Amino acid sequence: MQSRELPFVREMFDSIAPRYDLLNRLLSLRQDVVWRKKLVSAMRLPENGRVLDVACGTGDVTLEIVRQKGAMVSVTGIDFSPGMLRLAREKIQRTPHPAVSLLAGDALALPFGAGSFHAVTIAFGIRNIQDKAGALKAFFDCLLPGGMVLVLELATPKKTRLRDAYLTYFQRVLPIIGRLFSNHRFAYSYLPESVTRFPTTGAFMSIMADAGFGHISCRRLTLGIANLFVGVKPR
Repeated sequence: MQSRELPFVREMFDSIAPRYDLLNRLLSLRQDVVWRKKLVSAMRLPENGRVLDVACGTGDVTLEIVRQKGAMVSVTGIDFSPGMLRLAREKIQRTPHPAVSLLAGDALALPFGAGSFHAVTIAFGIRNIQDKAGALKAFFDCLLPGGMVLVLELATPKKTRLRDAYLTYFQRVLPIIGRLFSNHRFAYSYLPESVTRFPTTGAFMSIMADAGFGHISCRRLTLGIANLFVGVKPR
């Protein structure tokens, strides 16, 4: 998230925010809902745990944490898009007694002290951050010893017939549908480009290790269309 990139990405997400949830469900055939649930179910927390949801967007992961882990868990969502945060606040207001707070902020300049959280999540956000190593180090620093980072991100399947069909859809069909529904001329062309540029599974796990995380794993979801990376801060 270098300064030259930040305004572009923020403007893009502000622009597509009103149709963001609809397009996620439509373009992923609702698999995005399944992936978020699996992310949260993989999280280990104490009864009164504290979670930071980075790039929280419209609040889907934030609220899923409350649903699965209970009202005693405290969740802080942070995002740099005012449009996304506005929609997240509307969702939270419709949820009885949500233990949630929302902040506008940057993943590379988190306004929290060391050891503030038991877990950090980021779903479909880290590919938009150029300095991934810096972001992961920031996540590491704000975790308590034994805390978990959980990174959900789109991926490119391994070389099979499915991969060819998926890439045809992802690179040719998806941008057209996205443009029609979002009225944004390049947001859904940027999406496949950003996924293609994302580090390989092994390379990203190495970045996690360099940031200090241990017990690193990657779970392939829906035949490799998405990956769930998990790492633990050593005690």
